[in-house]
Amino acid sequence: MKILNVKSLAILSIIAIFLMLFVSACSDKKTTPQIGDMIPFGAYQWRVLDIQGGRALLISQNILEQRAYNTSPVDITWENCSLRAYLNGDFYNTFSVADRNRIVQVTNVNANNQWFGTHGGANTQDRIFLLSLAEVVQYFGDSGQLSNRPPYAEYISDQYNSNRMATLDGWAFWFWLRSPGFYSYRASNVFGSGGIGVDGGDVDLFNGGVRPALWLNL
Repeated sequence: MKILNVKSLAILSIIAIFLMLFVSACSDKKTTPQIGDMIPFGAYQWRVLDIQGGRALLISQNILEQRAYNTSPVDITWENCSLRAYLNGDFYNTFSVADRNRIVQVTNVNANNQWFGTHGGANTQDRIFLLSLAEVVQYFGDSGQLSNRPPYAEYISDQYNSNRMATLDGWAFWFWLRSPGFYSYRASNVFGSGGIGVDGGDVDLFNGGVRPALWLNL
């Protein structure tokens, strides 16, 4: 049996140390998420919709809760609705200080309803928000119906329905978008089936699903 000398043992020890350092470095390396990935943030799971300049656009994988778009049935836009105030206030404050520091304040464009011309209101500065009609089409699949409305249509149902579906407590359910609906006292939404309610629902419907979105520093 061949016995290793002291020099050989020293070389093997050095190699072992380098291997340990390499494995440790690889395991600690931060993995950059990709579009379509699911990542944890705060107490929830989020889907990555977009990545731009070291920031990722996330939307909650599931519907997190039920709330009215606005607490009273009045003409309202995203700028002044009670749901925006809640998301950028109480909901935002549920995150830790470290997590809040990673959430980016962005300017959201609030366009008029593309089919009915309903006023969308002023652009807003948001940390937490809902997707707009244009964004839900952009990120979940565009069949061309939003920009080229079928005759007499009030909603969009297409091959991308399944992409837009979300669940509440394990059941497919509808959720709000921030864009206005047919009237100024209605807000657009995504149905439980995944179709898009361009005409929307009354803003004071208390059981509307809330599926927040945010931009996160990576």
